[in-house]
Amino acid sequence: MTDLLYSEEEEALRAAVRDLLTDHCAPADVIARSESGTPFDRALWKSLAEGMGLAGLLVPEEQGGQGASHREVAVVMEELGRAVAPLPYLTSAVVATEAVLACGDRELSAQLASGRTIGVLAVGLATAPGAGLTAVRVENGTLHGELTGIADAAVADVLLVPADDGGLYAVTADAVTVTPQVSLDLTRPLATVTLTGAAGRRVGDAEPAVRRALRAAAGLLASEQLGVADWALTETVRYLKERKQFNRPVGGFQALKHRLAQLWLEVVNLRAAARAAADALASGEDTDITVAVAQAYAAPVAVRATEEAVQLHGGIGMTWEHPAHLYLKRAKADSIAYGTAGAHREALAELADLQAP
Repeated sequence: MTDLLYSEEEEALRAAVRDLLTDHCAPADVIARSESGTPFDRALWKSLAEGMGLAGLLVPEEQGGQGASHREVAVVMEELGRAVAPLPYLTSAVVATEAVLACGDRELSAQLASGRTIGVLAVGLATAPGAGLTAVRVENGTLHGELTGIADAAVADVLLVPADDGGLYAVTADAVTVTPQVSLDLTRPLATVTLTGAAGRRVGDAEPAVRRALRAAAGLLASEQLGVADWALTETVRYLKERKQFNRPVGGFQALKHRLAQLWLEVVNLRAAARAAADALASGEDTDITVAVAQAYAAPVAVRATEEAVQLHGGIGMTWEHPAHLYLKRAKADSIAYGTAGAHREALAELADLQAP
């Protein structure tokens, strides 16, 4: 039987990541960075990716990585979600790394594993696993086209670009034009990437690499959504214990107890679904179905948890200074990232051969 409980090593990893984020990623700092228009915290990324070696968790040791599994990455994703950390960990250490590993490019995978190179797969954030891709044109050996909704493109050192000849090309950031887009989630900015005669190095076939990368992204995104939802629940319970109305804690009112109890059940179920997805990615067993189940469930729970956090914090929850809006925006943005819950339910129905009436 699959053991979805956290191991001692995973709990130690969680503690280390949480300590780092507690010291260097306070909510007030995240809000300030969001207001500045440059949310990426390069010093924090260096500590997490290079200092702790977490950028290379999925990369085999012989290629310069840690040789860990998706279960360990899921723990990191939980903590990053709990802190709404403005870091390109999902886009570089998961999505781009999975694509490069699928192509077998040892040199580029080692660069990504070191954390000194940030990679981004130039596929729209809303693209679901198995969905059609927007590919750029290959003309006279150079790349031409425009790609929209690319997360973290502004901080990338190298972009992995699908082309119409079926190849996946590595293109350096200085060879493209990156134009910021208006993003709901300011901690994970989107951009349009324009290629006009950009030189690229073919690293492999785009279709299998992108499919593998997006499947891992969807599965591990559930762990980030778990972290977001868990923060919302924990902070709301804490606040309602302290806030008093009619000379008693607000959390003592039965109506609110019922709402919180229901939310607790949903977050617990989300933890099980996210852990199952991470374990399936690590073991390779029933991966497509398990990932689809996790994403079909995760997005609505994370959104509801953050909406409840905003509402139950009362007036203070509506202010810019309180971090609740960061979590709500992350949950909303995540709900369409790598496929909506509806898209994953449709995929699940097809995988399980459940035909519509």
